[in-house]
Amino acid sequence: MSQKDLKAALENTIAALQENPAAARLVFKAKTRLLDGVRCAAEVRDFPPLIIDEPPELGGGDAGANPVELILAALGTCQEIVYAAYAAVLGIPLEAVEVSAKGYLDLHGLFGLKEVHSGFQKISFETTLKSPAAPETISQLVAAVEAHCPVLDTLTRPVEVAGTVTLNGAPLNFPARHAA
Repeated sequence: MSQKDLKAALENTIAALQENPAAARLVFKAKTRLLDGVRCAAEVRDFPPLIIDEPPELGGGDAGANPVELILAALGTCQEIVYAAYAAVLGIPLEAVEVSAKGYLDLHGLFGLKEVHSGFQKISFETTLKSPAAPETISQLVAAVEAHCPVLDTLTRPVEVAGTVTLNGAPLNFPARHAA
């Protein structure tokens, strides 16, 4: 899709939301299931299942990215999408966007060997842009993306997470642990 077509599509969506603000509330869904070992499949909309697995050193068959790698991929691709969207709407020429993300994880937490968080202790990313626009213009674009990227926002603020567990078709009275 060209930057012109992207701008038109986004401007149409923005206009529709201004006309009907209630349409802004969306629910995204994913359904996952354990296949065998630690290999899983994730279903999103009507796309073919995405295989998620672990590397051999974590008990997997290396058939796909693992869940924490998907978090990093989600951050990078969300940044790239928001760069493309804002550049198109603001009329800023953007030739390339690439994000390299790293997540630092302590396996002691995963395996319960130490009292450390089981998730990432730190995430860092580097964004590489290619554009003929002036650095001041690109700085404004960067600020807009950093302020409005949904995955970056989700990762950098407390988010309510709620879950239930069902065992053999009946609710299990075990509250899942979730910090907000």
